[in-house]
Amino acid sequence: MQPQITYYGHSCFSVKVGGKNILFDPFISPNPHASMVDVSTIQPDVMLISHGHGDHISDAVAIAKQSKCIVIAAYEVTEWLAAQGVENCFPMNTGGTIHLDFCKVKMVRAEHSSSFPDGSYAGDAVGFIVHTNTTCFYYAGDTALTLDMQLIPIEFKLDFAFLPIGDNFTMGVDDACRSAKLIDCNEIIGMHFDTFLPIEIDHKQAKKTFSENNIHLTLPIINQTIEL
Repeated sequence: MQPQITYYGHSCFSVKVGGKNILFDPFISPNPHASMVDVSTIQPDVMLISHGHGDHISDAVAIAKQSKCIVIAAYEVTEWLAAQGVENCFPMNTGGTIHLDFCKVKMVRAEHSSSFPDGSYAGDAVGFIVHTNTTCFYYAGDTALTLDMQLIPIEFKLDFAFLPIGDNFTMGVDDACRSAKLIDCNEIIGMHFDTFLPIEIDHKQAKKTFSENNIHLTLPIINQTIEL
């Protein structure tokens, strides 16, 4: 069965695979574009958080408490969450791999800053490789184009990848195409676009640019579920 991917806006996705639900970077309730999403209904088994910025962590405490899910993030992020009463936190750092009952998760570098909403230090920004018996994918988090990406296909054969494409705070469309080539993946789901004025994109031009590079770009619609 193909993974089922639900988009909750900005960089927040759930991926249902192996009978489990993985949630990434929950920023929903403060996002006016995601007003149709009922946060109280989201019940992940695992939550992965790429860094501490508010537009990636704002609903993490509420969802973690209501679902009792496993939360995987950099050490500093899990300490911050634990201080707010979140249980089942699994701290990691870049290069590490954690083995769950249905998948393994490797934490990789992202080229980006990371701080909590109060401005305090939140460790390094990261991305994740998720590998199960049936699929393997990359969630890049907020990142610039970096040559570290070329290490990924040495170890993993990716089926698809989530890449930021909004520019300004992350890489834009052109660098995301270059990233797709470095990670050797032709099935890309765009994220971190259109939420704020500085990251609004031309959808038609973005798809054209990816197509010219022989890469398929999906621009997901909020609160819809897709299968690749």
